Amino acid sequence: MLSIPFTKRNSRSLTLAALKGAAMLAAIISSPVLAQSTLVYVGAYTRPPSKGISAYRLDAATGQMTPLGLAGETSNPTFLAVHPNRKFLYAVNEENEGGVSAFAIDPSSGRLKPLNRVSSRGAGPCHLAVSEAGDWLYAANYNSGSVAAFPICGDGSLGEAAGFVQHAGSSVNPQRQRGPHAHSANLAPGNRFLLAADLGLDQILVYRLDAGTGPFTPGDPPFARLAGGSGPRHMAFSRDGRFAYAVNEMLATVTAFRWDAARGRLEELQTVAMTAADYAGPRSAAEIAVHPSGRFLYASHRGDSTVAVFRIDPGKGTLTAIERTPTGGKTPRNFAIDPTGAWLLAANQDSGNVVQFRIDPESGRLSASGRTVEVASPVCIVFVKQ
Repeated sequence: MLSIPFTKRNSRSLTLAALKGAAMLAAIISSPVLAQSTLVYVGAYTRPPSKGISAYRLDAATGQMTPLGLAGETSNPTFLAVHPNRKFLYAVNEENEGGVSAFAIDPSSGRLKPLNRVSSRGAGPCHLAVSEAGDWLYAANYNSGSVAAFPICGDGSLGEAAGFVQHAGSSVNPQRQRGPHAHSANLAPGNRFLLAADLGLDQILVYRLDAGTGPFTPGDPPFARLAGGSGPRHMAFSRDGRFAYAVNEMLATVTAFRWDAARGRLEELQTVAMTAADYAGPRSAAEIAVHPSGRFLYASHRGDSTVAVFRIDPGKGTLTAIERTPTGGKTPRNFAIDPTGAWLLAANQDSGNVVQFRIDPESGRLSASGRTVEVASPVCIVFVKQ
């Protein structure tokens, strides 16, 4: 911040230089370029040369990405979540003795100041969600099949787990579904229910939240069942909160649900394929997101390294396929859409790059912008609008 000394000696005559400096600062602060500036954080597996979370600055007007270097050093930050106040960032530490790390965001440099790390209460944590009020964080542990709730302190640090639930059971695939594998903890709009997609059970478990104390209790009914061998992974909600969508890793499908927000119930409406009818390769769906406009849905498929684009029927919540776009790399573990809805960034884990696409606002179609950032083993992208 510009500081202009103010004493009895100079109180009657501020220098012209200082006034010009103040005017320049005001112009910079109010400029549309800075107003559209967004921090981009990329989490990665910490195999050399990766050391943790890297940062970039995105100019939403032009799509230009400026590298800011290593933002935070931490082990295997394979999923990231941002606090609603945009001052704090949280990362899983995907390890056998899993953890969740908290950081404070420096908005000017993009650097992440470590606050603390707590046990995730399970093995292989893979997903995080922060409550709308910013007072609780929820984590899914894939390897051990559990979900935990952590209080968020006033300084952004995390308390030890105050709520915990262990999933149990199996499903039809003996190689991948012999036990539970909680793959995401998804907060429904309104913050009254937590939906845990469990790949090992072919279920989306519904929990009623106690916002005051953190623990969660099974809903009624306690889960929605998907087709055997689906392997539900991540979820997204329609903009109006009336519909929910699950991307199913093992069958490479997307299931649309009607969401009853009053009773916490999912009603299946439709399941659509992410691949072409004649596709015979490996199936491995990964990420899902609804466009900020609410008109389109995107889902990544690692089997053929594409992003499938669907149009959302605003009244029915059902999906219509638009296109499948190659991600410009190999194994799109994750992607994210910037807050303006103009850009999609695809994190290609095995080719070590993040590729930028322009989103057509009318059709939802993707076109490569020609910009690629080299990142070792990128697996998660989040935006922090400034």
